[in-house]
Amino acid sequence: MIVTACSSSKQEVDLLILHAKIYTVDSSFSTCEAMAIKDGKIVETGSDDVLRSKYQAVETIDMGQKIIYPGLIDAHCHFYGYGEGLYSRADLKGTNSFGEVIDRLIQYHQDHPTQWVMGRGWDQNDWPEKQFPTNEKLNKAFPENPVFIIRIDGHAAIANNKALEIAGITGKTKVSGGDIILEKGKPSGVLVDSAMELVRSKIPAFEDHLKGSALNEAEKNCFAVGLTSVMDAGLDAATVELVDSLHKSGVLRMRMDIMLTPEDARFEEILEKTPIKTDRLHVHSIKMYADGALGSRGAKMLEPYSDDPQNTGLVINPMEYYRKICSLAYEKGLQVNTHAIGDSAVRLVLDVYAEQLKGKNDRRWRVEHAQIVHPDDVQKFGKYNIIPSMQPTHATSDMYWAQDRVGAERIKGAYALKDLMLQNGWIPLGTDFPIEDINPLYTFYAAVARKDLKQYPENGFQIENALSREEALKGMTIWAAKASFEENEKGSIEQGKYADFVVFDEDFMTIPIDEVPRLKVQQTWLNGELVYQNK
Repeated sequence: MIVTACSSSKQEVDLLILHAKIYTVDSSFSTCEAMAIKDGKIVETGSDDVLRSKYQAVETIDMGQKIIYPGLIDAHCHFYGYGEGLYSRADLKGTNSFGEVIDRLIQYHQDHPTQWVMGRGWDQNDWPEKQFPTNEKLNKAFPENPVFIIRIDGHAAIANNKALEIAGITGKTKVSGGDIILEKGKPSGVLVDSAMELVRSKIPAFEDHLKGSALNEAEKNCFAVGLTSVMDAGLDAATVELVDSLHKSGVLRMRMDIMLTPEDARFEEILEKTPIKTDRLHVHSIKMYADGALGSRGAKMLEPYSDDPQNTGLVINPMEYYRKICSLAYEKGLQVNTHAIGDSAVRLVLDVYAEQLKGKNDRRWRVEHAQIVHPDDVQKFGKYNIIPSMQPTHATSDMYWAQDRVGAERIKGAYALKDLMLQNGWIPLGTDFPIEDINPLYTFYAAVARKDLKQYPENGFQIENALSREEALKGMTIWAAKASFEENEKGSIEQGKYADFVVFDEDFMTIPIDEVPRLKVQQTWLNGELVYQNK
């Protein structure tokens, strides 16, 4: 690092980056060698010689031919929930049996002795017995403590009898938009979608004094993988206010786009304050759920599940609910982002959106996930400029069992990144973490190679729906920024935009694609400030 003195003959800037390969992700997808930064924004990009001749910097950094990309953006995640989970739940990802789940819970509870025992991340599809278990083993392991463990997709949970008792759940309990799975007329402990709220509403709230720490922990981990912006898919008014206060005090630096959850008791109050816009926070959208998830057979299908012929999944709310929220959002000029996974749910959302949008528009209303889309409905995305917001690693996580759920015919059009991207010419990409890993390079790899981290399958899963490397990078930068109406301030390395960028030793745009997941971020910069350095 070279520190230079000031000179009156040149324009003063804070930082001059030289000798790099910079992917600007501008309209022509150009590369350059250098950039000048002042007051947290990019002043100019270009060649080393030109920028050195024009600018005198407080600090000049020779990057030694390192690779620079715009700061990476996760277009759909649960940033706050991820942070909270680091503090309050056992990690059940990667468990190979329900017995292993029990063992992890016992160990976690020994290390974190609290009244409620909680965990997240189990997936029965990874176990020898791929059916939902009953809560019998949970009852034996924790006879006195209520237990609530959430499936990896967040759309099913298992509660032990103590938790069911606290929630007042019996074999006769009815719930709209969810399912209480029974075993011989009694609750098995498995709760799907809205049924989960019966227990979740009884769990003591996460302590206020820990929320800031949880957000900071999430931020630290995200900076380390190159993320400089996240879109949090559903938070309440209190968390929006917390994030805003932490931003203003300088405690939290991550740029956040927050979708509001209509179930919040203070939804109407926070709605009156929208849109909220600062340099770090953007609140201008509403998040709804149309259905559940494929793994727990809660995704709403037009035809029954291939491996459960009596079941077509479920719709979370009545049709009028979706119409009401969409009408309200349209009148206020807000964005609507709706979770829809099954082909029936996707159709419902597209049709409800169409009632408001009517034709071509720039509202950028989004369908989150859009995993199974009926061939007749694909063109509706383009007809109404509805944006498919997708998570490439869902395809490579689900590919082992997805065909069992939907059969050989319906799987052909599933997880159709390329087909849906072509409808509007762009697509925002995310991870849905903590359901998937937070690392955006895994997103890139899954989008381009359509493989898991073990490089399976050899030729990629439905490779015809892979994105090019350029499309994948855009999906994690400029297109993700566009999905939140922020393409003029971030998402590319161009004059006037925030100086958010990430530095690598190797170029994931050119190295063999199977080598991409092993790469590590060397530096992450936000607003012209170094926020992560690989040691």
